[in-house]
Amino acid sequence: MPSSPPFDPGNGTAATYGRELLDRLLAGTPAGESPLTHVAALPTRPAQHTDWPRWAAEPVVRALCEHGVPQLWSHQAAAADLAAAGENVVVATGTASGKSVAYQLPVLTALAADPQATALYLSPTKALGADQLRAVTELTMMEPALSTVAACAYDGDTSTEMRQWARRHSRWIFTNPDMLHVSLLPGHARWARMLRRLKYVVIDECHSYRGVFGSHVALILRRLRRLARHYGADPVFILASATTGEPADAASRLIGAPCRAVTEDGSPHGPRTVAMWEPPLLREVTGEHGAPVRRAAGTEAARLLADLVVEGARTLTFVRSRHGAELTAMGARRLLAAAAPDLVDRVAAYRAGYLAEDRRDLEAAISDGRLLGVASTNALELGVDIAGLDAVVVAGFPGTVASFWQQGGRAGRRGQGSLVVLVARDDPLDTYLVHHPQALLGRPVESTVTDPANPYVLGPQLLCAASEKPLSDDEVEEYDAWEVLARLAEDGLVRRRPHGWFVTPGTHPHAEIDIRGGIGGQVAIVEAETGRMLGTVEGSRAPATMHPGAVHLHRGESFVVDELHLDDGIALVHAEDPEWSTSAREVTEICCTSIDEHRDHGPVTVAAVGVEVTHQVVGYLRRLSSGEILDQIPLEMPEQTLATRAVMYTVDPGLLSQIGLTAERIPGSLHAAEHAAIGLLPLVATCDRGDIGGVSTDLHPDTGLPTVFVYDGQPGGAGFAERGYRRISQWLEATRDAVAACECVSGCPSCVYSPKCGNGNDPLDKSGAVLVLTAVLDAIGSQD
Repeated sequence: MPSSPPFDPGNGTAATYGRELLDRLLAGTPAGESPLTHVAALPTRPAQHTDWPRWAAEPVVRALCEHGVPQLWSHQAAAADLAAAGENVVVATGTASGKSVAYQLPVLTALAADPQATALYLSPTKALGADQLRAVTELTMMEPALSTVAACAYDGDTSTEMRQWARRHSRWIFTNPDMLHVSLLPGHARWARMLRRLKYVVIDECHSYRGVFGSHVALILRRLRRLARHYGADPVFILASATTGEPADAASRLIGAPCRAVTEDGSPHGPRTVAMWEPPLLREVTGEHGAPVRRAAGTEAARLLADLVVEGARTLTFVRSRHGAELTAMGARRLLAAAAPDLVDRVAAYRAGYLAEDRRDLEAAISDGRLLGVASTNALELGVDIAGLDAVVVAGFPGTVASFWQQGGRAGRRGQGSLVVLVARDDPLDTYLVHHPQALLGRPVESTVTDPANPYVLGPQLLCAASEKPLSDDEVEEYDAWEVLARLAEDGLVRRRPHGWFVTPGTHPHAEIDIRGGIGGQVAIVEAETGRMLGTVEGSRAPATMHPGAVHLHRGESFVVDELHLDDGIALVHAEDPEWSTSAREVTEICCTSIDEHRDHGPVTVAAVGVEVTHQVVGYLRRLSSGEILDQIPLEMPEQTLATRAVMYTVDPGLLSQIGLTAERIPGSLHAAEHAAIGLLPLVATCDRGDIGGVSTDLHPDTGLPTVFVYDGQPGGAGFAERGYRRISQWLEATRDAVAACECVSGCPSCVYSPKCGNGNDPLDKSGAVLVLTAVLDAIGSQD
């Protein structure tokens, strides 16, 4: 903690503020440590203003002016003009670029002009939806001509009475894809008033709809358009996105209709200082098999958060997991208790899984400045307007360049200078990025990956569509779904009738789908002694996170799991504060079900394949906060089977012999190469390490050869493995370079160790992995 007086931002300038904050952080670094690997100074971006369009309703313009929007920025006007002209449009510009005005102007103008017109707003998170609803409510209260808009939330927190009121009276419904799927569309007859006069559909932060979740949302939006046509409406879609690759194509794929893109950002942004920060290796602490351990990113982020709060800097720290957010907030509060006790209560955690009233209290405290420091999951990455933040600490690369800039863009939202710090986790990708900063700072953002044709998504969504309104043959053709529909018919779920395809009686498909991509429903976390419900966790994640003995954190309180009942959807916990954390160990088996594409490169073959993966949690590690392993405790959890997609490569044993690998070194070399490849796949695919998995073997029964698999962790696949197959040279070259450059001797979590390895990271051969990856790259290169 710094011992000098708190930094006064008034003494500096916007251009130097971020750098001065960084210097203060460095001053508080323990002697002998040099965590800073790179600093970039991003310049100010000036504003590009334009006039209000002539078609805009005067009451709407007045309300926006009173609300602090005296002029439009160029991209706001361009997007609003396209929408008002009846074209679907996506505005893909940076954080804090005022994308909400681009849809508020045309939507409110349409609602002011037609007292029967309606609109729908969709957001991926409740926090973002609530924030945008507040903004629209304030606008409509400023002008009598907008009083009949009656904007209203319709989500899982909305009471029964308010839901009924919304159906009868609201002309602008604020909801999310989950409620659209499970409530509005199946109950469309009750929503006929809204659907019949639906003018606009707003899809906020649309870049977050990717993978299986995005594929579900794409089909839900097709169902929405289908029912709107049934009632005689043809709404215009306005999408807001972070800066992303190929936004027009991604948006068109999402809504199933052509979409124009506006990408030239006319908003101003203050100067930013971006720092790459690598915690040191802890020489006095060792992990599995004596491997060196790097100071945890969450521990480092807690110290930075506490230091920044002491400096008076309003700071948001993004942490990768719910558990990590809780630990980081608790760590910062402990440091503040010793150095600045009056600031302890001004730091808190925010994450999904909290009850609605807890979330609302925290959001209000963040907005009005009562909280000076917050540790959050990506629940606060999207859209929520948090003004005046001075710094953002990102504890671990969030998986995509788009997410990194979304999180970093939370700071400096009002034109002032700001600081963004990326703290590297003990992870191959993070290690690579902090030592190759241009791979992050100089790289274009990714395009989102969705696959509405995924049969594991399309089949259930077709059942939902047919239950809402029988499917015609033309619609089946439009979906290109004859094969999927035939399988549904064979299973007795749909039947052909003269007027179309109907679901069979007793089929209720909507409730059976978890559109967020989980396998199984939600598991309630309940304190056994009091009956208090603490929150929920996805059924697919429960065996690994809520197994008996697991440590669970909730709003600064620590609990230990006593029982997990997956069939009943409940985990029972008791209050306890152990000195360790827990992480599950899983074993995985994989078999090939199809080979869709392959490329032969002599002794190396690369393929895109269908696979069936069987997981089982077999134990868990107890780990001290220093990273030291206490012990491993065995468990017997039920198996889970996943049919998905994978990228694989096989290597001829003769090639392995040529590069000097003896038979006993091959398993460890392949295993280490697999772990590192999993860590680096997010470099070329829009995914998180947790979205994928891998298996390696020196003799796989389906190939008869040494084989490495990396697979998507979602039913039917999510497009990530396919990206790896398409860009395998770039992917494996970065993997090889990251392993070779790591400063450890024989392997560590920064290169080849995996926190989820069911084999306890044994065997692993770091130098052998470099040899394997080099040989594979040489073979691929010689054939390209």
